Amino acid sequence: MAINQCELRPMGKSIHRKEDPRFIRGQGRYVDDIVLPDMLYMSIVRSPYAHAKITGFNTDAAYQVPGVKLIITGEDLEKMKLAWIPTMAGDVQMVLATNKVLYQYQEVAAVVAETRAAAVDAAQLVEVEYEALPVVVDPFRALQPDAPVLRDDREKKSNHIWHWEAGDREKTEEIFQNAPVVVSQDVRFQRVHPSPLEPCGCIADYNKGTGRLTWYVTSQAPHAHRTVLAMVTGLPEHKIHVISPDVGGGFGNKVPVYPGYVCAIVASLKLGQPVKWIETRTENIASTGFARDYHMKAEIAADENGKVLGLRVKTIADHGAFDAAADPTKFPAGLFSIVTGSYDFQQAFVEVDGVYTNKAPGGVAYRCSFRVTEAAYLIERTMDVLARRLNMDPAELRLRNFIKKEQFPYQSPTGWTYDSGDYEQTFKLALEKIGYHELRKEQAEKRARGELMGIGISTFTEVVGAGPSHSFDIMGIKMFDSAEIRLHPTGKVIARLGVRHQGQGHETTFAQIIGEELGLSADDVLVEEGDTDTAPYGLGTYASRSTPTAGGAAALCARRIREKAKKIAAHLLEVGEEDVSWNGEAFEVKGLPSRKVTMGEVALAAYTNLPEGMEPGLEATYYYDPPNLTFPHGAYIAVVDIDTGTGAVKVRRFLAVDDCGNVINPMIVEGQVHGGLTEGFAIAFMQDIPFDEDGNCLAPNWMDYLVPTSLDSPHWETDRTVTPSPHHPIGAKGVGESPNVGSPAAFVNAVVDALSPFGVEHIDMPIFPWKVWEILRKNGVTE
Repeated sequence: MAINQCELRPMGKSIHRKEDPRFIRGQGRYVDDIVLPDMLYMSIVRSPYAHAKITGFNTDAAYQVPGVKLIITGEDLEKMKLAWIPTMAGDVQMVLATNKVLYQYQEVAAVVAETRAAAVDAAQLVEVEYEALPVVVDPFRALQPDAPVLRDDREKKSNHIWHWEAGDREKTEEIFQNAPVVVSQDVRFQRVHPSPLEPCGCIADYNKGTGRLTWYVTSQAPHAHRTVLAMVTGLPEHKIHVISPDVGGGFGNKVPVYPGYVCAIVASLKLGQPVKWIETRTENIASTGFARDYHMKAEIAADENGKVLGLRVKTIADHGAFDAAADPTKFPAGLFSIVTGSYDFQQAFVEVDGVYTNKAPGGVAYRCSFRVTEAAYLIERTMDVLARRLNMDPAELRLRNFIKKEQFPYQSPTGWTYDSGDYEQTFKLALEKIGYHELRKEQAEKRARGELMGIGISTFTEVVGAGPSHSFDIMGIKMFDSAEIRLHPTGKVIARLGVRHQGQGHETTFAQIIGEELGLSADDVLVEEGDTDTAPYGLGTYASRSTPTAGGAAALCARRIREKAKKIAAHLLEVGEEDVSWNGEAFEVKGLPSRKVTMGEVALAAYTNLPEGMEPGLEATYYYDPPNLTFPHGAYIAVVDIDTGTGAVKVRRFLAVDDCGNVINPMIVEGQVHGGLTEGFAIAFMQDIPFDEDGNCLAPNWMDYLVPTSLDSPHWETDRTVTPSPHHPIGAKGVGESPNVGSPAAFVNAVVDALSPFGVEHIDMPIFPWKVWEILRKNGVTE
């Protein structure tokens, strides 16, 4: 029975089996819990400078620390041809610096010892001599002709990485030349960090006897990591066993291959013992994959009635010292060209330039499908600027410009084919549920009393489910995903998938999909992921691709099993196969529903009572290559009050109405939305990784880079509409990224709305209280 959008059943009992330690052989649930015999520990030596020549190394004192087994430098890796590794964006990255460092906290050496304390102590005694070089942290400065060139290894002697564009430049220019109204807005989306609860780490365990490497790692994409390791180290891929146990949060941070991973593997290869590396919180924030850091300018052309006509976007993408994003090969700027959002523009042109600076590398999709968050933020901020220029209610402006439901499938001017949607329905539900018109009346009354209240709107169209192999790959590996399902004789199921959860509830969601397709209870389905020895090859979990890709694979794999099961059922019922139908719970004889057999009975027969000549067993594998991406959408509304004495912003209400197609498990969707909204709230009001002019990272830990607690987070109100994806096997679209994509603009639009009587049109995130207080002070509201 297909998933029925009208019968959204609550989860009931969760089947997330916390007690099941199968992936890590009884040693613990997380990498840092695993203790192997004769295990050693590794610590990384990092540069205090952002840009400097390395003029000398001295490891004598470090080797005197009791228990030190090995110290690895960049020169050691050069001899093994491992000094540089490919990034998933097609760039290359230093493992350990040799001639110079390019950012503060860059890895320069690795120390391996018998205890973690000894490794840390010895790392502090490694002496490295540096000669400071000019630092460039501003990407605009990095593009100037006289800027120091940071990457000596590249043929191109420039800090410019790539140029990418989408849309029609000439036709867009024509629209702007004739447009009655043109508005523009410069917007920065600050550098932020996924900051997962569990930092990155691994255990490399090389067995010299078998020549096999077992690698326990906090990975969102175990199979992709195995392939990259084979390419980098020269180890045969079948001799690499990657095990990703429970991952304590990923959010894009655990997709890249980091230098610490390579050093741990090299140490285990040299010593023949397991080597564990777990980074510190500071190492995680200051050196692993950051997100955002986009400097954007949008221009909208419109007529006097507010009908949008054209969009121009120019963006500078700061990638730090290496382009270490995990973007598909054809999309170096990710899916940023979804920037036209939910609006029916006649033409649009988008261009992005990638730039190197003396900062940690990255550009990861932090709870975001490849730069969609930046795109959604930019268009929603600029739509509010247009509304104010036209003296129009921002809700009315959006209603005039939505893509209409009868236009789907919709071809966007930047090349996307939106699958389905009813933006007006979703938005009107949000307006009604929040009481929008009543809130505007309340706002007018408060303004008359000198009180500051703001209402912020954000509507968005996401693009998720990477991806169709004709357009999407990572390092040449086509993007698809996989499922392998096996029914045992007793009718119980084991399902293995190529994705890897980090708390999204895959064990429940996929069990429900498979159970419903096979007429079984979800409790009868065991879901396994994260072990490359058992799971079919898949591209991992990020960018809301689990249900759109692996969920599709699971459904189609189950249907493939049903095809064989139908033949067995016909044999049991002693009728022709054409006389058997599936009713969602059992196979029955057409016209005689009382004559039926369940999937459990068929499963037993698959091993005991088969038609003559049929192969025993009931199992299948399916690799799902989706025909298109999926396009969830939503409408978010924030209501804020501002304390005129302190500039503090209080989020009084926040409503999120999402449309992610058919919903498999409402409780899991709700949890995903709550988590993403909390992260969006933190980005809007709390989080930034700034640098001083010398390249010093000024927020390298949770003392300076703030993470919201339950006391900080607002109360979330949610609702949903349903427009199924027409091409997905169960009509699902994905939801994990949407709340982070849609919420920052709603928060900022609300604050700007509150401050608009003072002529404020924009405030860059994060909106710290001092920023608001300074605006109030300048306008004589507070002293």
